[in-house]
Amino acid sequence: MSFLLSLSRLIDGLSERIGRSFNWLVLATVLISAANAVVRKAFNYSSNSLLEIQWYIFSAIFLLLAGYTLLRNEHVRIDVVAHRLSKRTQAWIDIVGTLFFLFPMAFLIMWLSWPVFVDAWARHEVSTNAGGLVIWPARLLVPIGFALLIVQGVSELIKRIAFLRGLIPDPSEKQVDRTAEEELAAEILHARGEGDLAESFVKQAKDERP
Repeated sequence: MSFLLSLSRLIDGLSERIGRSFNWLVLATVLISAANAVVRKAFNYSSNSLLEIQWYIFSAIFLLLAGYTLLRNEHVRIDVVAHRLSKRTQAWIDIVGTLFFLFPMAFLIMWLSWPVFVDAWARHEVSTNAGGLVIWPARLLVPIGFALLIVQGVSELIKRIAFLRGLIPDPSEKQVDRTAEEELAAEILHARGEGDLAESFVKQAKDERP
């Protein structure tokens, strides 16, 4: 089991690096979308290539970060019933769901999307829109994205089994990092607390003077 946990940590590290590397795509999408809107309204100009690159980047965010989202436990869950169950029962539900739903779905989509990409690559398929982009990069995102989801699913499966055996803490707890704003607020409160403590010491010293 130690080897499998090491493999799980390796996969988690890969998904974490991919997630942090492609976070900037969100900003790129916002900037391109804003620029398209400004140019269209201000100069009455529009470009199909600029519109399609938004779709490509959004697809990359959705597909390439699916495994990272699974790692962070941020996929949508319907916990009307599950949250009332014990952690061990929830772990069993995750194991069954991964084996009989996640893996078959992801394998099927990856398998079926690969020939579509190969055909687009071989035919040098281009968008039917005037000035549009080549299609094969978008086609390639689908098998890659679902392959990354499968790999992360393997890691999640290992962690659920290890949890049931009492080897690791509950892996279903969401990993929540404080935002920059929250970090700043914490520092301010901490500094304010130290200042209040210093003021109390000064006041106490004054009170103790003869």
